[in-house]
Amino acid sequence: MTLSDLNRLLTGRHSCRAFRPDPVPQDQIEQILTSASRVPSWCNAQPWHVVVTSGVETDRFRAAMQTEAATGAPAPDLPFPTSYSGPYQERRRECGWSLYEAVGVERGDRAGSARQMMENFSLFGAPHCAILSSPAELGPYGAMDCGGFITAFSLAAQALGVATIPQAALATYSPFLRRYFEIPDDRIVLCAISFGYADKDHPANSFRTDRADLSQIVNWVG
Repeated sequence: MTLSDLNRLLTGRHSCRAFRPDPVPQDQIEQILTSASRVPSWCNAQPWHVVVTSGVETDRFRAAMQTEAATGAPAPDLPFPTSYSGPYQERRRECGWSLYEAVGVERGDRAGSARQMMENFSLFGAPHCAILSSPAELGPYGAMDCGGFITAFSLAAQALGVATIPQAALATYSPFLRRYFEIPDDRIVLCAISFGYADKDHPANSFRTDRADLSQIVNWVG
């Protein structure tokens, strides 16, 4: 594999927000998980653990998650950002407005933006969802290691033609996820990854985000 091959995966990957219902074959899901588990972790602790849904279990979870989001109280295990400022705010807004423009939500349409936000809890129609957790005792370093797992999962999926979207929104309801999937209390629920085959004709998949230039993210010393 060359750097160009890797760059093709990185640039081809995007956060998919509309999926076809077709399931991913079990052996391909196992390949994705096996590849993702090769990422480095502090002291090789490999803190990640995933619950993966398929078939009717995904649909059952989707319905329960939508009900929880409509009626429950947010309570994430990890504190969410207190604010976005400067370039981080600009990038967040650009992403949000690009999505809204693609799906026909005009600025100021709060009802429309709320409807699109709720698509998170329908898993964007994905046939599969992976719930990722890390041992509480490993704290932020376990969570940081799991970030590498998420990246590798997304790239391995991309290599097999499988679309993904890592979702912090579902972790807003961590106590519900813990109860629903019987995740032990000594683990932190970090996020979900919805995945399947992209609905390439859906307008929500018609835009792509940019990346900052090196001059914005690197200080060269020496």
